[in-house]
Amino acid sequence: MILKHVLVLPFPAQGHVNPLMHLSHKLAQHGCKVTFVNTEFNHKRVVSAMNGKVSLEGSKVELISIPDGLGPEEDRNDLASLASAVMRTMPSALEKLIRDINSVDGGSKRITCIIVDTSMAWALEVVQKLGIKGALFIPLSAAIIAMEDNMQKLIEDGIIDSDGFPIRKGKFQVSPEMPTMDTADLPWCCIGDPITQKAIYHYIVKLVKCSHLTDWWLSNTCYDLEPGALSVCPKILPIGPLMESAKYRSMGQFWEEDLSCLDWLNQQPPCSVIYIACGSIAIFDPSQFKELALGLELACRPFLWVVREDSDSGNKIACLEEFEGTRAKIVKWAPQNSVLSHPSVACFISHCGWNSVMDGVSHGVPFLCWPYFADQLHNKSYICDVWKVGLGFESHEKGIISRWEIKKKVDQLLGDQNIRVRSKKMKEKVMNNIVDGGKSSENFNEFMDWLKE
Repeated sequence: MILKHVLVLPFPAQGHVNPLMHLSHKLAQHGCKVTFVNTEFNHKRVVSAMNGKVSLEGSKVELISIPDGLGPEEDRNDLASLASAVMRTMPSALEKLIRDINSVDGGSKRITCIIVDTSMAWALEVVQKLGIKGALFIPLSAAIIAMEDNMQKLIEDGIIDSDGFPIRKGKFQVSPEMPTMDTADLPWCCIGDPITQKAIYHYIVKLVKCSHLTDWWLSNTCYDLEPGALSVCPKILPIGPLMESAKYRSMGQFWEEDLSCLDWLNQQPPCSVIYIACGSIAIFDPSQFKELALGLELACRPFLWVVREDSDSGNKIACLEEFEGTRAKIVKWAPQNSVLSHPSVACFISHCGWNSVMDGVSHGVPFLCWPYFADQLHNKSYICDVWKVGLGFESHEKGIISRWEIKKKVDQLLGDQNIRVRSKKMKEKVMNNIVDGGKSSENFNEFMDWLKE
C-alpha cells in the first residue's frame, strides 16, 4: 500500500497545536507520513524548545511553516488581529506549499489528505480547490461546536443578534439534550472589547460555513463526556481522549519542558500536591498573583506552579522564591500529562482549556476551575455542574479571588471524597473509549479506512 501523506494545519495557539500533534503521532503509528504546518513565528518557538530539530529520531512527523501575516513584534494573543492576518495571508501560502510538495520528485511525496483545525476551517476551500481529501479536527468541546453550528437558530430565537451580541441575558439551551449555556459565556463575548467580539464572531461564522465542506469532523472528546452535544451534532466523530506519545512528548511545545518537576514530585507524599497551570495565554495581574501565592501558602500543602516566561515571570518567580524547596516547585513549563499521572498530585488548578480538561479527566484528577476567556467558561460548567468533578472560585467585587477563598476551596475539594470518587469513575469511562473495541478507537479506525481508500 502506498504511504499516505497527511498535512496537518493547527490554529496558531498552544492549546490547538498540542492535540493535533497527538493526533499526528497517532496517524504516524498507523503508517502515515505527516507534515505538520505551524506559523513561522510558532515554528521557531517549537524548534527552539526541541533544541533546533524539525523532527525527532524515529518520528514520521516533520515540522514546516508558513507566515501568519503579522510582524515579528505584533501581539499573537490579540485573537482578532491574528485571525484577520491569517485570513489575508495563509490561504495563498498554504496553496503554494501544497503545490510545491506535490511537485517534488514527480509527485512521489504528494499530499493525500489535509486535516485542518476547526479554527482554520477556511483551509477546506483550498483543499476543495486542489481536489485533495480534507477533514476537520475539533480541539474544543463538542458543545461549543454544536452551539456554533446552531448560531442561526440562536438569532431566530432572539438570543443573539446578527453580530453575535446577546439580545437577552441569562441561560439558554441549544437543544433539550444539551446542558444550559449562559449568554455571558458565549466564547466570542469573553474576548476583548465589542469591536473585537464582533470581528471574532464573524470569523466563526465563516469557519462554520467552511466546516461543511467535509463530512469528517474528528473531535478530541468522547461519548461519555458529551452525549447531549454529540446527539445534537451527529456529524462530530469523537476520537478522544487523544493521549500524547511519551517518546515524542516535546514535539509541538512552545516552551521547553522542565523535567526536574518530576523528580520533585517523587519526593512528595501521595495525593498531596496542588498543580497550578493556567495555559499558554492567561496572565494574572500582580494583585491576583500575590493572592494566589498567599492562598497556596495558607493551604499548607506542597504545590507545583507553572509560571510561563512570557508572563512577567522574572518578577513573579522572584516573589515566589521564599516558597521554593520541599513544599513548592516553580517551573516555566511542565510535562503536563506526566504531572497529572503522578500519584502525588491531588488536584489541578486549571484555566479549563479543553486540552487541560481532557488531560485532567483522563487521569482522574479533581479540578479547581479558574477560567480565563472564550470556551473556558462553559468548560468550567461541565466540570462543576454536569460531571461534578471540581469546584469553582468566587471573586469579590473587584474581581479578585482572595487568598481565603483559595484556601477554602482547596480544603473543600480535597476533603470531599465524593468528588474524588466521581473523578476516578470518570477516568475509567473516558479511558475505555480508546482501548481496542472502545467507541473512540472504532471511530478512529473508521477514519483510517476512509483515509487509506
